[in-house]
This record gives sequence, C-alpha cells and structure tokens, in this order.
Amino acid sequence: MKNLFCIKNLCILFVGATIFTSCNLFKKKPEKSSSTGWTYNDKNGSGFRVSKEKEQKTGPGLVFVEGGTFTMGAVEEDVMRDWNNIPRRVTVASFYMDESEVANVHYREYLYWLDRVFMDTAITNRALPDTLVWRSELAYNEPYVEYYFRHPSYNLYPVVGVSWKQAYDYCLWRSDRVNENILYEKGITNKKAELQKQMQGGGQDNFNTKAYLLGEYQATPGKGIKKYQDPLTKQVPTSISFEEGIILPDYRLPTEAEWEYAAYGLIAQNPNPRRSEKRRGEELTANKQVYPWAQNVNGLRDARRSSWQGQFLANFKRGSGDNMGVAGGLNDRAVIPGPIKAFYPNGFGLYNMAGNVSEWVADVYRPMTQTDGEDFNIYRGNKFQRIDLSTGKAERDSMGRIKYRDETEDEVKNRRNYQKGYVIDYLDGDSLSAVQYGYGQTTLVSDKSRVYKGGSWNDRAYWLSPGSRRFLEEDQSSSMIGFRCAMTRYGSQEGNGRKTGNWFGTRKQNNRKRN
Repeated sequence: MKNLFCIKNLCILFVGATIFTSCNLFKKKPEKSSSTGWTYNDKNGSGFRVSKEKEQKTGPGLVFVEGGTFTMGAVEEDVMRDWNNIPRRVTVASFYMDESEVANVHYREYLYWLDRVFMDTAITNRALPDTLVWRSELAYNEPYVEYYFRHPSYNLYPVVGVSWKQAYDYCLWRSDRVNENILYEKGITNKKAELQKQMQGGGQDNFNTKAYLLGEYQATPGKGIKKYQDPLTKQVPTSISFEEGIILPDYRLPTEAEWEYAAYGLIAQNPNPRRSEKRRGEELTANKQVYPWAQNVNGLRDARRSSWQGQFLANFKRGSGDNMGVAGGLNDRAVIPGPIKAFYPNGFGLYNMAGNVSEWVADVYRPMTQTDGEDFNIYRGNKFQRIDLSTGKAERDSMGRIKYRDETEDEVKNRRNYQKGYVIDYLDGDSLSAVQYGYGQTTLVSDKSRVYKGGSWNDRAYWLSPGSRRFLEEDQSSSMIGFRCAMTRYGSQEGNGRKTGNWFGTRKQNNRKRN
C-alpha cells in the first residue's frame, strides 16, 4: 500500500513537471525588431514598448466610409449658372463619418458641459445656436424660435442655427470628451477624481487630448495604467502615449470632397464588392447617380415593389408652397427638419445626405475649387500652424487647449512642398494669382466663406444632388444648415480585419535543372 502511494505521488509530480515544461515550451516569445534584433516589450530586452493594438477603433456615432475615386462636381445641368462645380476625377482616402446629423440633444450636452466646467455665461453664450434664424418678416415661426432647440419632442432633430465656427468648436470638444471617456473605461485615468478636479479647476484644468499627450495635463492615474508600465524598469507611467493606439484621432468637419463622396454611397453601385479577405471585388460602378440613394438613382421616390414604393427618399420642398404634401397623404411627412434617422440610409449607412438640413463642410469656398486643387484629398482651407513654444514649453489657453501660432514665411522658405503658412487663398486671390476678391464690393466671396452642401427641408430637388454647392460666411447661420462630424482613418483602407496592399503567398523558386 505504501509503495502504491509513492507511485501515485511520483505520477502526480511527473504530470505536474510535464505541464510546467509544456507551459514554458508554448509560452509566446517576445517579438523581435526586424531592424536591430532586439526584443520588444521584454524585461530582458531594450525596454522599448510596442503597442499590441492593431486596428483603429470606430468612435461613437461614426460609420466607416471606404475611400476611392469618383467624379466630383456637377451631375445635373448648371441651371443656376454658377459655374462653380466643374466635374473632376479625384481620390478620397477612407475615413469615418457621423451616421446622422448632430442633433439638438447632442448639442445641448455640449452646452451643459461648458456651463458645468467653466461656469462662465460668456463662454456658454458664444456656443449657443442662434434660434432667431427661424424668424421671417412674413411668416409666423416664433414657436420654433422658442421650442425647436430645447423641447424634448425635437431631441433627435438636427441642430440648426449653428455657425461654421461653432460647429468647428463642437468638433474640438467632442474629440476631447470621447478620448477622456475611453481613458476612463479602460481604467487608465480615475474618473471620479478627474471629474472632481474639473469641477474645482476653474475651467482651464479640463481634459484636452493634445495637452494630455504632451504632458501638460496631469491626469489622475487609474488602476488600468499598470498595464503600460516600462518592461525594463517596471516603472508605471502617469499617462499613455498616442503610440499605444488607445487615443482616437480628432473629430472634425468633413472636407467637401469627403462629404460629396460619402453622400453618393457608391459602394452600393458595385455589384460585386470585396466581402472578405479571400475574395477580391470588382472595379465597377453600375450607374451614374444624381442623388445619394442607390434605388432610382435619378428620381426622388422609392421605385422598389414594396410598401415603400412611391415614398419620398428625402425631406425637401417639392414645389412652391408645398413642403410636405396633402393632408392624409403627406409626401415626406415633415414640414421642417425631421428626425436624424428618418428616411433611407445610403450605401455607406449614412442618413439624410440629401434634404433635412444642408451641412457645413470644412472647405473655404472658391468658384473653381474642383479644377484648382490636388486630385488626392482635395481641400481648400489650410492655415499651417505650430505649437506655440514662445515661453519655452507648450502652454494652454483659457479653454484648456494647447496654444498654436501661425507659421512664418521665414520658417518655411526652404521647404519644397509649401512656401507659405497661410494658403487659404493660394493661387486664387493671393499675390501670385493676381486675382483679388473685393468682399462686399464686387463679390460676397472671402477667405471666411465656407461651403455647405446637401439641400434642406426648404430646398428644391436641384440642391439635393451631392455635387451642388453653396456658401455662407463662417460666423453666420441658418435654419436650413446643420452639420455632422468626420474622423480620419488610419491603417487599412478597406477597414478593420483587412490588409493594405495586395499580398502574394511565398512560392518556391523553380528548381528544375538547367541544361
């Protein structure tokens, strides 16, 4: 019996040793640098840390828009004789875009945060939408002045009365709040301590993404930050870097090219798109679209045989005095802007890229933009800046944001790719072009004129085409203009889980003997 007990113990020890050895055998070895041979993320290596994050996460409210080439510009007869959107083939890189327009409730959340953190009426008032845009000398719209923005019935209706500048500021705020929440959820920062600090900081001491990454905002670390300790020294950092792949890029206004490309949703016109990594797609577009929808591409109603047949595909004005049709058979069932997810989404899953409200885009307006710019990521509006280091380090402004300054001509005079910091008027209004825009004298176009697109609830069908374009000064607003945000896509142009470039399997060389 004693011998049996000893044999049993020996067996247990043998099995344990085998399992232990197996664990060591199958333990994943640290990744090595193909450049130096040193290991990454290894206490026995150089200590260099490389993030395991491989894909860019999709931010709240966004959908992925796979980029490509398309003909940007007019697709209908230029009945307005503006001659401001000459067709031109361009390429747009993949990006993300809001599924729908920014709604009243989203914008009120922004105002609440400003009021809570800064407790400064002047700051909050600068961000308030201009509800007086609803007024007209010969119309009774006072109820909309009072109720459209704040009544809960309109929570998920698009915010209007917001200027381009206000929309731009909202994007900055949204970027910081999204990244701040990501750090909370991953336990990298302490949510309770951070919120308390912001309430007591007098406004300036609030989370800003750039300030955090530069070390100018000292966040209260959470328990989750231990995951990012130095593999060599075991020192726990006070913050993480952008290289960890946790922080998202900035929310921003889409460029005109991005907006127009996204509006068409051309992927729905491809009869055989790539659906997996193993199956390639076709380079094919079946139809030339006038409007954003893939069904009845040249018409305004759903043409499919179903209960939807004949329904209007957008919220617009059918004709003079006809904003929604006849009682009992309303055509678009909306007299002013409708809910942000009403009507059918386009091929990319984007709602109301025609009608409902027109939308601000990032570009400065010029009549000939499509013929003057680059054919890749075309955009007018660049004003190149650098972080202001005049005091020897990065500083924050009264809103808690990092201060920037314009680049001087002396700083860029030796560059090949650009020679001026201010290039909004490049070759179209500057000294090199010999063209001058006398704003208020001979034209209404200036460097503050911003493009808006898409048509609205009060527009005729002509303006619903993504190629149409109009402009308004960046500090003005309208009851017919709202906005949505976009975000740059890093990595694979086909989205997460897809590779970049065409990959070919390794093949053995031809080993046949030569004569």
